[in-house]
Amino acid sequence: MDFTLTEDQEMTRRMVRDFAETEIAPKVRHYDETQEFPFDIFKKLADLGLLGVIFPPEYGGAGMSYLDYVCVIEELGRVDPGIGLSVAAHNGLCSNHIFSFGNEDQKKKFLTPLASGKKIGMWALTEPNAGSDAKGLQTVATKKGDKWILNGSKNFITHGTVGDIAVVMAVTDRSNPKDGISAFIVEKGTPGFRASKKEDKLGHRVSDTSSLAFEDCEIPAENLLGKLNEGYRNTLQILEGGRIAIAALSVGTAQGAFEAAVTYSKQRKQFGSPISDFQGVQWMLADMSTEIDAARFLTLRAAWLRQNGRKFAKEAFMAKLYASEVAVRAADKCVQIHGGYGYIKDFLAEKFYRDAKLLTIGEGTSEIQKIAIAKRLLK
Repeated sequence: MDFTLTEDQEMTRRMVRDFAETEIAPKVRHYDETQEFPFDIFKKLADLGLLGVIFPPEYGGAGMSYLDYVCVIEELGRVDPGIGLSVAAHNGLCSNHIFSFGNEDQKKKFLTPLASGKKIGMWALTEPNAGSDAKGLQTVATKKGDKWILNGSKNFITHGTVGDIAVVMAVTDRSNPKDGISAFIVEKGTPGFRASKKEDKLGHRVSDTSSLAFEDCEIPAENLLGKLNEGYRNTLQILEGGRIAIAALSVGTAQGAFEAAVTYSKQRKQFGSPISDFQGVQWMLADMSTEIDAARFLTLRAAWLRQNGRKFAKEAFMAKLYASEVAVRAADKCVQIHGGYGYIKDFLAEKFYRDAKLLTIGEGTSEIQKIAIAKRLLK
C-alpha cells in the first residue's frame, strides 16, 4: 500500500487548509461562544464542492476519492473540529445513506441538492434509550395506504434545527428487533416533524445538535430508503465509513492542538529560555507528533481499503478508536504546555480540549470500538 497522496490530493489538502485558515480561523471563537450555525461558511464550502466530496458530478457532487475526503475532514478539524464534524455528518451519514441505498429517483430528488450544498442533511438514529444499542429503537413507522406514519423521537442529531432533509431509522417490524428496522427520508416542513431541544454542548458548539420529534408524521411510501426491514444492516454499513471520517477529524483535532502547543512553547519563556528548550516539554511534543502520525496512517489505511473495495470494517474501528484517544491525549498535553493560559479563552488550547472528548463518544464509544475489534479478531 502506498499512502503517498497524489498531486491532485495534495492540491485538495492545500485548498482546504487555505480556506480554513482564511475563512474559518478568524470566526472560530465567535461561533464557539454564540453557537450560531455557520451558514455563510457552509455556502462557501458548497461552492468548493466540499458538501458533496465523494459523490459523482451527476448528483451534484465533486467526484473526489475517499482519500480526498479524509484530507478535507482532517484539514477542517485542524482549525475548527465543529465545522469538520458538520461536514462529515452531512457527507458521510445522510447524503451517503441516500447515495448507497437510494433508488435513482431518490438520488435525483434528495441527493442532488445535498451534494451541491443547496440543502443540509441530518441522519437520525440515536434515541434517548437507544445509543450504543441501536436495535433498541422506539420510533415506529406504520404503513397506512400509500403513506408511512412515523411516531417517536430522536436525540443528539447533528443539524437537527438547521437541516432540510433527514434520514430517519424506525421500527417497522417489532417482532424482529434486528431485521425489523427501516430507513425513511423525511423533509423539513413535513407536518408532524419538528426539531425540539437544541443541546448546549461542552464542545463542537458551532455544530448544531438537537432532538427531533415525530407525531403522526405522514410521509409518502416512496420515501422508504432501501429495502423494507433492512435499515439496521444498512445503518451499520454507513457507520463503518463514518468512523473513518471521525478518525480523520480526530487526526485534524490532534494536529491543531499539537501546532498550537509548538507555537506557544517557542514563545513562552521561563527561567530565561523558551519552554521548548525544556526536556519535559520536548518529550510531550515528541509523544504528540509520534501518536498523530500513527493515527494518520491507521486512518489512511482504512480509507485506502474502502476506496479500493476491500474489507475495511476492522481497520475503521481501529482507526476511530486510536485516533480519537490520541486527540484527547494531544489536547490534554496542549493545555498542559500552555499552563495557566491553557485554561483561559485567550488561547485555543482549551477549545481543542473541549472538542476532543466527543470524538471518543460519537459514532460509537471507545468501548464499543474495542468490542467490535475483538469480535473480528476472534472469529
